[in-house]
Amino acid sequence: MTKQMDFDVLVIGAGPGGYHAAIRAAQLGLKVACAEREYLGGVCLNVGCIPTKAMLHAGEQIAAARHAADFGLTFGEQNLNIAKLNGWKDGIVKKLTGGVGALFKANKVTHLIGEASFVDPHTVKVGDKTYTASNFIIATGSEPAKLPGLEVDQQVIVDSTGALVMPDPVPARMLCVGGGVIGFEFSHVYNNMGSKVKVIEFLPNIIPGADADAVREFGKIMKKQGIEIATETKANRAEKKSDGVHVELENVKTGEKTTEVFDRVLVAVGRRPRTDGLNIQATGATVTDRGFVPANTRQQTNVPHIYSIGDVAGNPMLAHKAMKEGLVAAEVIAGKPAEQDAVAIPGVVYTSPELAWVGLTEAEAKEKGYEVKTGVFPMSASGRAMTLQATDGFVKMVVEKDTDLLLGVHIVAPHASDLLGEAGLALEMAATASDIALTIHAHPTLGEAVLEAAEAVHKQAIHIMNR
Repeated sequence: MTKQMDFDVLVIGAGPGGYHAAIRAAQLGLKVACAEREYLGGVCLNVGCIPTKAMLHAGEQIAAARHAADFGLTFGEQNLNIAKLNGWKDGIVKKLTGGVGALFKANKVTHLIGEASFVDPHTVKVGDKTYTASNFIIATGSEPAKLPGLEVDQQVIVDSTGALVMPDPVPARMLCVGGGVIGFEFSHVYNNMGSKVKVIEFLPNIIPGADADAVREFGKIMKKQGIEIATETKANRAEKKSDGVHVELENVKTGEKTTEVFDRVLVAVGRRPRTDGLNIQATGATVTDRGFVPANTRQQTNVPHIYSIGDVAGNPMLAHKAMKEGLVAAEVIAGKPAEQDAVAIPGVVYTSPELAWVGLTEAEAKEKGYEVKTGVFPMSASGRAMTLQATDGFVKMVVEKDTDLLLGVHIVAPHASDLLGEAGLALEMAATASDIALTIHAHPTLGEAVLEAAEAVHKQAIHIMNR
């Protein structure tokens, strides 16, 4: 006689991937529980994507006010109320996390509060209670990676969580260790709020994985805005003294060492999967040396009834990837023909302007054997960008030469993330540059830059000289 399980599906982790999985499984008629040890919404809603964007918006309003005199609008001396800023940001988080709880109730998802730990392949302990389930979805996310020599205290040496709490006064000197997405978003926040910011990156280039031309343009703009960037540089150690944090920096090519003093240091050297305390070994599911729980395209681990999604399943560590994988896992469990087969996963740096991309870079396309052609349209030729005082950047389109098949789109522009949806759909639909060029885009919009980049592939863009 088969033992009756408590739930059809038990999701471990209520971040973007976990709550998407739980709600979709419930929508499909399954009995669902979701265990969460910290807070609904996970890192993204509480100490990641959402509060970071709130801080970025606040910083951008400060920057915009500085330039408003260009069109005749002047203000008195700016006064930033730090307590109100932090409270406003926290209010957004509270509203969204409360919304997840309401969605759980509406969809009859049982919310289990506490840390989950596997007892055996069909049983977990949450707090002091045990629950059984026919299927499990591991959605435990990730946490900031640590860097030897720079011990995070969340006061003067912080990770991405600590950096979200803006101190009063704003630090005069800020060092960001790590030139990736997280590093530059926080650097942009602090720079706009008055800090003198320096970013160091161990690798030869910032924003690893992005198109080389886009990265060069992005770096040039960040420097113009006042952010200092030093590549091929590492931080060896930090010492807190009365005048600030003394950080030993080293050029990894020459070995030259210098010591600089900062008021706040952000350690943003990536993230690592969070599986501590989960006791996955009790299930027989594979865990890699780096702590990932790998899954196939149906999000199943090597143990078929145990699924893995989001950051814990592997790179890229992105909330929107986790959301899609959560839906796939839930639908597979419900017997649907689902699979994670996305042609491309978008990436975004939410600075101003934003850097956003989807699909292959020019270099990646060539490495895969494509003969490519590109079209580039500068935002300086966009009428809408001029009206926004935001003419830095461009749209770059990478296309297969013989077939005109779209391979990738790379954007440095205001609201680049919003422009990327069209490109992502075009890639999924196997569209050509001509398909985009034939589509009427509203005028005047930033989206016209995507149209003009498609026209530029064929040397037919209207608002630039086609060379």
